[in-house]
Amino acid sequence: MTSLASRVAARAAGGAVRVVLVLAGLIWLLPTVGLLFSSFRSPADIAASGWWQVFGAPTQLTAENYGNLLANGTITGSLLSTVLITVPATLLVLALGSFAGYAFAWLEFPGRDWWFLGVVALLVVPVQVALVPVSKLFGAVGLFETTLGVVLFHTAFGLPFAIFLLRNFFAEIPRELLEAARLDGAGEVRLFTRVVLPLGGPAIASLGIFQFLWVWNDMLIALIFADSQSPPITVALQQQVRQFGNNVDVLAPGAFLSMVVPLVVFFAFQRQFASGVMAGAVK
Repeated sequence: MTSLASRVAARAAGGAVRVVLVLAGLIWLLPTVGLLFSSFRSPADIAASGWWQVFGAPTQLTAENYGNLLANGTITGSLLSTVLITVPATLLVLALGSFAGYAFAWLEFPGRDWWFLGVVALLVVPVQVALVPVSKLFGAVGLFETTLGVVLFHTAFGLPFAIFLLRNFFAEIPRELLEAARLDGAGEVRLFTRVVLPLGGPAIASLGIFQFLWVWNDMLIALIFADSQSPPITVALQQQVRQFGNNVDVLAPGAFLSMVVPLVVFFAFQRQFASGVMAGAVK
């Protein structure tokens, strides 16, 4: 009886946990669902009632808002600007972070541990303290209000975490595996590309997701350093709110579109992300 009661209690507890998690997920997704339905409603319907009214009147749904969005040159141009900033900033952090992480993990050079401590110390430096000096530097070298300037800023502040993460992951690779590759005649470049990178794929994918989401959703850096004539999507939407407060037929689909891209990237690399998170726990 005790064993049966224990099993029943355990199953009930597990079921309760699942219910709580499902409810938490639904509550978390509620704003996104509301934005989705709002993006398909006319401005008059949005002003007259809440988005949940579409369940009783599905004829309110229309794709006209997305037609207006595509006709808005500011929003479409801002999406392109966001891609031109996010993709290079992500790839640069992954490439440079991988090189540096491998060097700190497996190469011997003078002051290696002290250099790595310096990288770790940079993790605690807030972005805000660098805005003024970097603005002056970019202004002096002609990078202020340029796409390249924003990319370099995001790359510089993304590298400390990337190096810290990848160095710790690469250091967990068995030394015997690397020594065997060296005995087979593999140099450092071949060792890095043929052994370390494939084994570090999950960690690199996880880092890429974090960096992509951070840069894509950034507004502070874009607001200060990006070109005011072709701002990223976050700044463009903020400007639309400031200039045309009732322009919801453009704002709603634009905001939802800016959310969809990071979600697609996350779900596309979800398996690698989970592998990268679990790898550290397993090791």
